[in-house]
Amino acid sequence: MNYRLLIALIPIVLWDINCTPQQKLDTGVGVSNTVQKKSKVEKVEITEQTRGTNRLITFTSGSKTTTVNGNVSVDVLSAVAWGNIIKQAELIDLDKIALWQSPSEGRFGDRALASTVSITVDGKVYQSSSFDSGRPPKELENLYKELFKEIKAQQKLPKKD
Repeated sequence: MNYRLLIALIPIVLWDINCTPQQKLDTGVGVSNTVQKKSKVEKVEITEQTRGTNRLITFTSGSKTTTVNGNVSVDVLSAVAWGNIIKQAELIDLDKIALWQSPSEGRFGDRALASTVSITVDGKVYQSSSFDSGRPPKELENLYKELFKEIKAQQKLPKKD
């Protein structure tokens, strides 16, 4: 009689064991999909230079670092501002960023600063071709405007004494 009970319980126990890992696996897949959707942009940089000026502005989560001819300043970057920059950076086809042509050529005769935009994603740097400051390729316009919105906002803040 004990054997009959044991034989009846074995399929139930095995069925319960098989169902449990499947439920955990399904939950794990949902979590990993959510993680994959998060942004992996680490930083966005804009470089502007000519014979007498060398400017590098680096945007990262929480900070904006500006280097002008070797002088470095660091400002706080709000989460909203970083989110807006990330949103524009994610719309760019990074594999093609170096192929986009500048709409003007003033940088070749010192009429404009020569600019480039670099986007770092998962440790890999994607850099645009050179373009005139203020006149990016049309594919970079929205990101460029977002970057300079933050640059100009910091310039308008009153100086602390």
